[in-house]
Amino acid sequence: MTPPEDSVTRARQLVDAARRIVVLTGAGISTESGIPDFRGPKGVWTKNPAAEKQSTLQNYLADGEVRRAAWQSRINHPAWHAGPNSGHRAVFELERRGLLHGLITQNIDGLHQLAGHAENRVVEVHGTMRRVMCWGCGKRLPMPEVLQRVRAGEADPHCLECGGILKSDTISFGQALVPEVIERAMALAAEADLLLAIGTTLQVYPVASVVPLAGEAGARIIIVNDQPTPMDALADVLLRQPIGEVLPRICAG
Repeated sequence: MTPPEDSVTRARQLVDAARRIVVLTGAGISTESGIPDFRGPKGVWTKNPAAEKQSTLQNYLADGEVRRAAWQSRINHPAWHAGPNSGHRAVFELERRGLLHGLITQNIDGLHQLAGHAENRVVEVHGTMRRVMCWGCGKRLPMPEVLQRVRAGEADPHCLECGGILKSDTISFGQALVPEVIERAMALAAEADLLLAIGTTLQVYPVASVVPLAGEAGARIIIVNDQPTPMDALADVLLRQPIGEVLPRICAG
């Protein structure tokens, strides 16, 4: 096994040599900001299995009680009080250095943008919790506007224009991914000369397929995750160190 320090040095060399870095991030990069993952030991669904219903489209649309619980969860989501951590800031350093070709994230918390990334650099494959969409007319508006209505007493707010059900502009279980978003993620991966996968189990498809896709196109691959992933055999470098500690060491100019 390669000693950890040698792996960090090798990863830094690959980053410095790259010109079109594509980063893929999962829940692991945000846990250090106080945002729990879903299925980990302290995950949202692990601690409260009923919460998974709120993320299932069929249940959400059919059951007002589920929606009312979901709105309370949105008000109390830790992301509203969280900020980017050293891992997010290290990824932004790649953009500042002119090396970042694109950032694909499975996260819905918006912390990459708060770290400074240009909106057009970020591909949010599972949507964003910072926006609301109407299931009836498709209208989108900022989440804080609707949360104010909930705080004022509307337990299950509906669209003011068409009366349709409002939900977080995120991809729920049973809801189709947006084809254009996935196509953009795949195109970025195919153009990368280095793919940096951070804090993701690489088990959720089709997003996980950006790793082999990048590799087949000739990109070098670095995986930063505290647990083994199904893609580890494809990696040029594996890093098991804490994300907030190791990313600044390999990304800084």
